[in-house]
Amino acid sequence: MNRREFMVGLGGAVTWPVLARAQQPDRMRLIGVLQGLAAEDPNGRVRAAAFKKGLQELGWTDGSNVRFDNRWGEGNADVMRRQAAELVALAPNVILTTGGQATERMLQATRTIPIVFVIVPDPVGAGLVARLSRPGGNATGFMQFEYSLSGKWLELLKQVAPGVTRAAVLRDPAITAGIGQFAVIQSVAPSVGVEVNPIDTSNTTEIERAVSDFAREPNGGLIVTAAASGITQRELIVSLAARYKLPAVYFSRDFVVDGGLISYGVDYVDQYRQAGTYVDRILKGEKPADMPVQAPTKYDLVINLKTAMALGITVPPSLLARADEVIE
Repeated sequence: MNRREFMVGLGGAVTWPVLARAQQPDRMRLIGVLQGLAAEDPNGRVRAAAFKKGLQELGWTDGSNVRFDNRWGEGNADVMRRQAAELVALAPNVILTTGGQATERMLQATRTIPIVFVIVPDPVGAGLVARLSRPGGNATGFMQFEYSLSGKWLELLKQVAPGVTRAAVLRDPAITAGIGQFAVIQSVAPSVGVEVNPIDTSNTTEIERAVSDFAREPNGGLIVTAAASGITQRELIVSLAARYKLPAVYFSRDFVVDGGLISYGVDYVDQYRQAGTYVDRILKGEKPADMPVQAPTKYDLVINLKTAMALGITVPPSLLARADEVIE
């Protein structure tokens, strides 16, 4: 064999494995997902679809180069803790979590697997990240609001129903966000002339009993703060507000679509879509510690005029003019 034949043969021997590797598809990645909602909640399905669509637009296709393991927390801390442990045992490449409670449980289960969170109130105040600009740990994502927004809900209640002098605040006292939101609402209450009383959303029986007792006195209204337990109880909460003719302000559009009066909060579907961009960057090698937590740039005001009419409320024109969506 002459030198030229030897080099050609050697070149073929070296090039073939390289070509073979180049033709192999990307290795399969695993993404864990823990939502605080119940599995049958249609809103959770819509949001999960938005997350997958956002990833697909970036080249990640379910069943091709990525697969998902979806878990549901059912608004229950113990269920979330168990689901978090099971997801961590699968060693996924990255985990998406929804809400402060699910994120807290996931961080208790792992400090190494990258976590991208959505719909988390005040992640710094809750101790989930060190700073918004540089989270510093294994979690980053998209915040729902700072606790200061909670005061706006009380102000909205007073605007839409000026006669309200008492407000029942539905919150989950077992989570940091529940304590933080109620504290802000309490601090604003004297300036608008409203007395506030907390009601625990983690207990169905307690919600019914407490709202019933609260409604016996006149001039009452409701504020529903952000919590997974509140979301899973939203049909009950909306029905109680209607039964006792209590004007209510909610943290999420989901309540207003289901018949609630008014909500002020972020677009959840959009946050899930944006989460896809962060998961993409992590799968390509970036670290959550260096990726800033994104704060909302816009909050949506949603009003249900049909519900207002049923409650005998005339929504002020100034409030209607500010609304991003009006349900009639």
